[in-house]
Amino acid sequence: MAVQIETVRPKQGDAADAKPDLERIEVELLLEGVYRQYGFDFRSYAYASIRRRLWKRIESEGLTSLSALQERVLHEPEMMEKLLLDLSINVTAMFRDPGFYVAFREKVIPMLRTYPFIRLWHAGCSTGEEVFSMAILLKEEGLYERSRIYATDINEVVLQRAKGGIFPIDRMQEYTDNYIRAGGKSSFSEYYTAKYGGALFSPSLTKNVVFSQHNLVTDKSFSEFNVILCRNVLIYFDKELQTKVHELFYGSLSMFGLLCLGSKESMRFMRYEQCYEQVSGEKIYRKVK
Repeated sequence: MAVQIETVRPKQGDAADAKPDLERIEVELLLEGVYRQYGFDFRSYAYASIRRRLWKRIESEGLTSLSALQERVLHEPEMMEKLLLDLSINVTAMFRDPGFYVAFREKVIPMLRTYPFIRLWHAGCSTGEEVFSMAILLKEEGLYERSRIYATDINEVVLQRAKGGIFPIDRMQEYTDNYIRAGGKSSFSEYYTAKYGGALFSPSLTKNVVFSQHNLVTDKSFSEFNVILCRNVLIYFDKELQTKVHELFYGSLSMFGLLCLGSKESMRFMRYEQCYEQVSGEKIYRKVK
């Protein structure tokens, strides 16, 4: 039996409308290829952010299309390393959002004093500035010696930078100002020395820190924690992925453990919202059920 196929001519303007749809298909194919080839899952990241970062890499390489980038990424591991740096969220600073650290000292530290040993997870630690900030805070509050900080990120390159503990010397004034506003109790310059063309922070700040690669999208919980810090990471995920990560955090927190989010993040409308109480306006939540 012959099947007659009706041909529909595109209306004027359809070609222009189809272009964004075609680009989205290219983005999805590239991210699917990255996941299958390398195991990094960016498929549920916020589309606008991912698109912008992909085009940044395309322009840097002198390419003209997403398909051309996909060709190189899938066949050249070195290109994948470059792209991973682009796709990973590495915007950070020491004592970023000083009000958070003030709230942590006032609201969280008294709770942590009741524990014989404290386990903290810095999820999405990037180049480590906020890990060192927390280490300094715990040291000043007399809790560092009985603490263990697990600092994880999807990106092995930034983890190596974090382990080195060397940060740009030209940012020390900014970091010093943040430290003072965060309630610092010492002189910030005591924690680092000018070395290797940067500011080398004291190795004592990382003796109780474990740096490890971990993918929030695909990896499971690896321990139970009293505090989980994941600040300014979830804003780059879509709603479905945010829900998945919150499930991971809920299962990783001990009862009455604390979840610290970024200033633009919230537990509102999340599946586990009723399982937490907010202990500070700085987006610090306590698991209560």
